[in-house]
Amino acid sequence: MFGSPVNTANIKTTSYKVVIPFYLYSALSFLLSTILIFFSSDAFTLHYFHPHIFSITHIMALGWGTMVIFGAGHQLIPVLIEGKLYSDKLAYATFILAAVGIPMLAHGFFLFDMGDIAKWGGRLVLLAILAFLINVAKSVLDSKGRNVHIAFVLSSISWLFVTAFFGLMLVYNFTVHFLSDTTLHYLPLHAHAGVIGWFLLLVIGMASRLIPMFLISKYTNTRLLWIIFYLINTALIGYIIKFYFIESRWYIYLLISFVLIAIILFIYYCYQAYKHRLRKAVDEQVKISILSVIMMLIPIIILTIIISILISVSVEQKDLILTYGFIIFFGWITAIILGMAFKTLPFIVWNKVYHKRSSKGKAPSPKDLFNHTIFNIMSVAYLLGFILFTLGIILLNQILLNIGSLLLILTAILYNWNIIKVIFHKPMINE
Repeated sequence: MFGSPVNTANIKTTSYKVVIPFYLYSALSFLLSTILIFFSSDAFTLHYFHPHIFSITHIMALGWGTMVIFGAGHQLIPVLIEGKLYSDKLAYATFILAAVGIPMLAHGFFLFDMGDIAKWGGRLVLLAILAFLINVAKSVLDSKGRNVHIAFVLSSISWLFVTAFFGLMLVYNFTVHFLSDTTLHYLPLHAHAGVIGWFLLLVIGMASRLIPMFLISKYTNTRLLWIIFYLINTALIGYIIKFYFIESRWYIYLLISFVLIAIILFIYYCYQAYKHRLRKAVDEQVKISILSVIMMLIPIIILTIIISILISVSVEQKDLILTYGFIIFFGWITAIILGMAFKTLPFIVWNKVYHKRSSKGKAPSPKDLFNHTIFNIMSVAYLLGFILFTLGIILLNQILLNIGSLLLILTAILYNWNIIKVIFHKPMINE
């Protein structure tokens, strides 16, 4: 599966009916987010604790990033465990609960109304994550496939559940005030549990399997991956301890160094996979995904700068904090999805359309299911839009913010065009 060197002949793949809705929902969420940043671009010159920025961040984190990961995860888990997904019904439940809960939560943030709609949105999202966690955990328990990639995946989903649970507590804290401090005080804990615990662990766990697979590389280094796994989880646990028990800001440099070392080791892992690849030509989708691996370093470098400034001065650097968040969601995570989506989804659709037809004639390859010219234009628009919007935040320049957001809208439109083209692909072989 996905061009894997692993023998997947006896693996029952997840039905495309389970997976495709996640990809479509994610694509539409990306488009909505880019439209919202255009109409709310002035908010990026203000404080990061802004209702519109909150709403956009959660649409990007949950609707764009998490939903596409859920979709790919339901398809990839059987490959990682060399077994089958435990329950399609739980997968459908994950989609329905998240699909309903995310807009309710985003609506509450956008209007800064933490009433019943926002709370119910948070509850539904939490239940969706629980359904996904149970499905993955039961799939692993029922299989014989136990490996470092699964450890990354299960750990990351657990951190996602913790993040969502704590996030729901923060929503309640707006009205009930049962925590010892304001919601703003706890935001860094909530954000980094999600970004590092959910996204970083999950991305490394899956990418360490997918990138060698797509490069057709025989490189593997399980020991190195376990070191990365323990470094990141130690940093996360240490951050929680620091947040509640350790006052010194200097302690966080140690934790940042753990994450930085883990990312550098993973970049080394990807370089070795690239170096030992059997296929010398590398397609554009994989190039963007490899670029996203390098982009992991940027948020860590910016975070180190922010901490250094916070230690040396008393004035809050809101522009750096906004830049840090924007690079994570519109830089690193978006680059990963733009690259990987057109390596995974075309195969899923190809398997649906041509699995039983391929013996009756010459079938196109999965990469022929989307328009490569549109993909290349999308990639250029994305890089320009990302760079210009980032500069707009740093320079507080509204013109750069407007141009950058328009280019990101174009990126989302072209992405959706290709995603829809793949999903609704018709067979090119007559019965």
